[in-house]
Amino acid sequence: MVDIIVLATTNKNKIKEFREMVKDFPVEIRSVGDFGPIPECIEDGETFEENAYKKALHTAKILGLPAISDDSGLEVEALDGAPGVYSARYAGESATDEENCAKLLKEMKGKTNRKAAFQCVLSIAVPSGPALTYEGTCEGTILEEKQGDSGFGYDPLFFYKPFNKSFAECGMEEKNKVSHRGKALAELRDEFDKVIIWLNQRLAEEKPPKPDHNEYENDDWSK
Repeated sequence: MVDIIVLATTNKNKIKEFREMVKDFPVEIRSVGDFGPIPECIEDGETFEENAYKKALHTAKILGLPAISDDSGLEVEALDGAPGVYSARYAGESATDEENCAKLLKEMKGKTNRKAAFQCVLSIAVPSGPALTYEGTCEGTILEEKQGDSGFGYDPLFFYKPFNKSFAECGMEEKNKVSHRGKALAELRDEFDKVIIWLNQRLAEEKPPKPDHNEYENDDWSK
């Protein structure tokens, strides 16, 4: 029976959010930080799904436990989907939110098509490789200047029409009801009982490999 699932993150807000989400299920949620330093996963996938899966599988293999990871970002239609998987490092490897927003505003200058969407992919993997995937999308438009002081990332530039304000002008609870990550988590939560069953089935199949006796067939045991 699965009793521990590892979150491939050290983000305290994500850990708290996930623990609250599954508090009624017989499973303990831990983070990679609970196991000490582990080798870093190189997230060089071309899609959110690839990166989420790579990180989940990487963590599951190292720790020998089921692992969950997410990858998310902003896709802007007029920029052919950029910044996409490079959202966190759009202005450089160590770019701040301020620098990323500044670059986005520069790239969008003069463009009339302001359509954009936040994307999130959650991946749940077992050490042997199989995984489940959950996705969430939130559509909006890119503002011509920042609005609001809350949130993080591109929130000050992301205008959500149903609320008539930017994500940075929303409260966290309000935003989570419609956000890309909120939707992916809600879908996972609604099926978490089935996820546990799936994990138990996969883990039961993961048996230690048997020795390959064929390698001894040609040995001369009289020596």
